[in-house]
Amino acid sequence: MQKNKKTILIIVVAVLIAVLLFFYIKNNQWGTKQTQNGINAGEIILFYGQECPHCKDLEEWIKNNSIKEKISFTELEVYHNEENQKLIMEKARICNLDESSIGVPFLWTGETCLIGGEPIQQFFQNNINSQKNADENLQTNEANP
Repeated sequence: MQKNKKTILIIVVAVLIAVLLFFYIKNNQWGTKQTQNGINAGEIILFYGQECPHCKDLEEWIKNNSIKEKISFTELEVYHNEENQKLIMEKARICNLDESSIGVPFLWTGETCLIGGEPIQQFFQNNINSQKNADENLQTNEANP
């Protein structure tokens, strides 16, 4: 009887550890880039290719202008990730883009598609300027009730 209690206890502990490990893995990202599984419908997504020179230029611009600190967006690599390839194609279809015209860098704004470094930079800059203007208007309204 004592042996059965130990066996049951070991099984319960093992199941508990397995459940905790499952939730830990599910809620934490492995690696630096997200996959399609935690992306919200209206979320901004930047698709890039690991070896893409235009993507590297855009990445440097994003870093130099602290864009990640100002705008929340997800980055997904498409050259080596089939799930992300399916997702970029899904977003391109929403924008009625021909598959042959799709390239990276590619930005899904939550509503529209942008292809190429310059349009993507312009989108981020416009978004930041809109945020600044909204903040300035809020401060002006608070100062002049």
